[in-house]
Amino acid sequence: MRRIALALLVVAPVLVAQAPPLTLPEASPRAHASQTVGLTDIEVSYHRPAVNGRKVWGGLVPYGQVWRAGANENTVVTFSSPVRVGGTPLPAGRYGLHMLPTATAWTVIFSSQSHGWGSYSYDAKEDVARVQVTPLVAEPTERLAYTFDDPSEQGVTLSLRWEKLRVPIPVAVDTKAVVVQSLREQLRGLHQFFPEAWSGAAGWCARNDVNLDEAMTWVDRSLTMRESFTALRTKAALLDKKGDAKGAEALRAKALAKATEVEVNQLGYTLLGQKKLDEAIVLFQRNVQDHPDSWNAYDSLAEAYALKGDKAQAAANYRKALERVKQADQRTRIQGELDKLK
Repeated sequence: MRRIALALLVVAPVLVAQAPPLTLPEASPRAHASQTVGLTDIEVSYHRPAVNGRKVWGGLVPYGQVWRAGANENTVVTFSSPVRVGGTPLPAGRYGLHMLPTATAWTVIFSSQSHGWGSYSYDAKEDVARVQVTPLVAEPTERLAYTFDDPSEQGVTLSLRWEKLRVPIPVAVDTKAVVVQSLREQLRGLHQFFPEAWSGAAGWCARNDVNLDEAMTWVDRSLTMRESFTALRTKAALLDKKGDAKGAEALRAKALAKATEVEVNQLGYTLLGQKKLDEAIVLFQRNVQDHPDSWNAYDSLAEAYALKGDKAQAAANYRKALERVKQADQRTRIQGELDKLK
């Protein structure tokens, strides 16, 4: 018995040393916030301390000292594409986010070191960008939070919110440049084998009035693979932007000659969206002539006439659509449109 007791005394400390740590709630829980601007992903990873009745600014967070902008490990912000923060260029990447608060202006610091514990090992030589911002009075926030405010295709405001303060950090993104670069990369992959990808990329450039010369090579690549309605229309749009109205008109006529019922219909609705009612009606009339048994062709023409205010023509074409349609739900919908015209 004495030997067993001695053995337990020897083994017990080893067992205690090997006990796994317990997982317990953190006083300042981890959080993530993210926002996509165009194709650019922005993410903030941080820990959320609470006010807990304490004096925060100039107290818990001293003025004039670099602060981790959160709790525990340093706050980390990641950009998937190059951005501008407060007007300062910042390459795509992962950054440690620190702040230097004062009673008035703040300095927001983006550090190349993103794995530090707090700001204790912060080194100014590792700064990639420093931005001056002005904190604003805001609604009370008990636990520190990051939000993305007023997002658009061109940027967003990343805000630190805590106590009764908001620290806004404007982030601008050249979305057109990011998309063009993404298209180049996509067209090096599997997309390169499909004409739709080349004309789709060129079409985006034409609609956004960017990268027009390269877009022309893309649409030409599409046309060498297959001459399609979409590619011809896209090249026509590019020629228009280059001032070749005659060449553009010839291509549009060529495209229309190749168009399917669905393609003409889609183009007609595009024109409706642009408030070009008369041009849309001409296209829809062409569709009913070329596809006299299509209820959808008459339905679209009726809708265009209704938008123009020509109730007689709208009703006449809705009745023709009703004579041809078989689906019960479409019959109910079209009858409803006819009833509205009475």
